[in-house]
Amino acid sequence: MKRTIIKIDENLCNGCGICVKGCHEGALQIIDGKARIVNDMYCDGLGACIGECPIGAITLEERETEPYNEQAVMEKKSHTCPSIKEMSFAPMTEQNQANTTIFSQLSQWPLQLHLLNPYSPFLKNTNMVLAADCTAFAYGDFHNRFMKNNSITIACPKLDNSKEVYVEKLTAMIDNSSINTLTVIMMEVPCCGGLLQIAQQALANAKRKIPIKKVVIGIKGNIQNEEWI
Repeated sequence: MKRTIIKIDENLCNGCGICVKGCHEGALQIIDGKARIVNDMYCDGLGACIGECPIGAITLEERETEPYNEQAVMEKKSHTCPSIKEMSFAPMTEQNQANTTIFSQLSQWPLQLHLLNPYSPFLKNTNMVLAADCTAFAYGDFHNRFMKNNSITIACPKLDNSKEVYVEKLTAMIDNSSINTLTVIMMEVPCCGGLLQIAQQALANAKRKIPIKKVVIGIKGNIQNEEWI
């Protein structure tokens, strides 16, 4: 198939490796002193690595290649990166966390949407919470109020790259993992509204239709608004 994919100018590339760290999909490696794509199916073609290159050696081109395979990317990263190793576990209780007075309601790993595999078994038929990074720090009882008995993923609509990937992942969760509901928790600041837009775009792209709840947290830690939309 013909699609957009990155192109590396080997004459310009100095092998600094900054682009490798900036590639969330793990498509790049330094080989013989140059950045190279290890496999075309790992490159989503969105070009997040372009901004990481200090000398402009990376561009986008359209050419014949194999399609992007997100599931292969997630499987590859799960073997190489401890931060993405999938885990499903029971939330902590008084019996297994005696030295803590407030118990964690976290039941899975990873959390960050770039790292989360939308086909993970623990997402099947769950109620999904999509939370802005700051919300858990602002709202004091976040674990009990929003995480208990739910799956969760976090993202920042202002600072994160490749928001198109976020839309694709949420769409896959709706259609393939059959999540039951999606609760979007965001801060009252204007930029946080982008998180709701990402969720709504995913729902518009999905074949299944599920209810979405919007929760707005104030910067002083209060719930300003909570409604199904």
